[in-house]
Amino acid sequence: MAQRGAPLGDRARYWFDNTLARGASAIVGWMALLCLAVVVPASAVVVWTDPDAPRSLPGRLAAVWHLTGETLRLGGATGTPLRVTMSVLLALVALLYVSTLVGLITTALTERLTALRRGRSTVLERGHVVVLGWSEQVFTVVGELVAANANQRRAAVAVLADRDKTAMEEALATKVGQFGRTRLICRSGPTTDPAVLTLTSPATAGVVLVLPRDEPDADAEVVKTLLALRAALPGEGPRPPVVAAVRDDRYRLAATLAAGPGGVVLEADTVTARLIVQAARRPGLSLVHQELLDFAGDEFYLVAEPALAGRPFGDALLSYPTSSVVGIVRGDSPVLNPPPHTPLAEEDLLIVISRDDDTVWPADCADAVEKAAMACGPPTPAGPERVLLLGWNRRAPLMVDQLRRRARPGSSVDVVADGDAATVREVSEADAYHGSDLTLTLHHGDVTRPETLRYLDVHSYDSIIVLGRDPAPGQPYEDPDNRTLVTLLLLRRLEEASGRELPVVTELTDDRNRALAPIGPGADVIISGKLIGLLMAQISQNRHLAAVFEELFSADGTGVRLRPAGDYVLPGCETTFATVVAAARRRGECAIGYRSREGASTGPGYGVRINPPKAERRGWTAQDEVIVVGED
Repeated sequence: MAQRGAPLGDRARYWFDNTLARGASAIVGWMALLCLAVVVPASAVVVWTDPDAPRSLPGRLAAVWHLTGETLRLGGATGTPLRVTMSVLLALVALLYVSTLVGLITTALTERLTALRRGRSTVLERGHVVVLGWSEQVFTVVGELVAANANQRRAAVAVLADRDKTAMEEALATKVGQFGRTRLICRSGPTTDPAVLTLTSPATAGVVLVLPRDEPDADAEVVKTLLALRAALPGEGPRPPVVAAVRDDRYRLAATLAAGPGGVVLEADTVTARLIVQAARRPGLSLVHQELLDFAGDEFYLVAEPALAGRPFGDALLSYPTSSVVGIVRGDSPVLNPPPHTPLAEEDLLIVISRDDDTVWPADCADAVEKAAMACGPPTPAGPERVLLLGWNRRAPLMVDQLRRRARPGSSVDVVADGDAATVREVSEADAYHGSDLTLTLHHGDVTRPETLRYLDVHSYDSIIVLGRDPAPGQPYEDPDNRTLVTLLLLRRLEEASGRELPVVTELTDDRNRALAPIGPGADVIISGKLIGLLMAQISQNRHLAAVFEELFSADGTGVRLRPAGDYVLPGCETTFATVVAAARRRGECAIGYRSREGASTGPGYGVRINPPKAERRGWTAQDEVIVVGED
């Protein structure tokens, strides 16, 4: 009951609200009264101002009724009361029928639009790429697939994740940009449900990619998704190749078994640790890896060249004017940088780096070699290295192990961590297997505090690795990059105070934080999610490249190296890149490019040039570096 002391306006508003709360019948009644309150007076004005209107009052009232009936579609017949009643009844029946029909059509369309928005319709494509899961890697993967399909006419990428379809489409459109000829199809639902997986038509897909979520239990979900994919595929018939990624080595075997024969499972933490260590040993190497892995520049291809059968592998290095040969695939096993005298078999495939598959064409380049410009002295000896590791996470022990494997006598690693129990235990375990050539020392300290860094002689180290801290289990999520950015800001202050550049290698988890990092544009930054996304996109186009990358990024195998240009050509001379290739062949290496220190800060690629034409001439300086595929 309304309060009696309340103002009249408030009581009227309260009574009106209670009336509307009674349901649809009350709303219809009020709508009818509102319409009559507007239509009847307006009809009366129209009739009374009409010069042809009846003169008598009953006639004018009949005209008002007729006009009101036409306006509200409630019948406008006049005459006896029975005739008027039947007219209104027929009008009400027609109105009820039409409104019901419109309501049914509207409901059906709304349900259909809602279903489309939810992404629950089946994808009817063949040869498309299916991406299962959602993380920061999805933007890299889709972006690279769009670049790879730029010359394809009917390419399609289907993304399935437990997110809203519209939200996925908007996020991809914002971060990836234009999709070109590639059609993007998003479907919503859990990737671990076989019934939902069938929405993407995995049986007719060209390849299926499984991405780990940005969560601690992401690897277990990857394994479950692979099992659901196996259940969703038919028992007989060809199965699409599968490329998946896990973070922890403990889940790799299970994921490999779930992926089935021919499946490729990448171990993100191990690959990231290897590339960080490689970049720490040779600054600028991360830029080379970036150039080799994205589809914007030159990438790896496998080509057959029967004309070279029976000739030594060294001849193939100077047989392609616009491509760089780095190895062979014999059977199913890749061999990077085989000895130059290795004879080529007719069934061998050459591993080449080229702009596109149609730019790999043979021609003899031996005439472009200028032997007088070759350096004849011994290679520059490599001494012991001192590495400073700022921060600690689950990849840090892997990095220490990588440094141990290739440690030169007298090398050392200093670790600065905040000294919690987990960190001390992991460092101690790492110290147990470091080996005699590597000295590992732990310093307790917070790398985000200025006094910690001032205590260290940071300029005495050959490289500084900055790592973010893993999110603590059961604690509120904290972006690992936050502490990394603070540490980088303090290191930048030390650089400005001394006027000397620090050889910093940074690990970030989010590519968006790259623009926030207070470092130079050509600095070594390893973004783990983006790196694995690039690898998955490359392997999705040719799964045989998985073994090539495994060898290329392995700790003990043949990899990409940066060497002083003076080890290959005489400093100060001008000569062709073919001369550099011939000089590298003499040393048992495959030259694939160079890095010019003149353009290291502002030039395109920050001085890195991959796969230049063999006939390209340039002046070589002692500060330049040659990019080769070889051993340490």
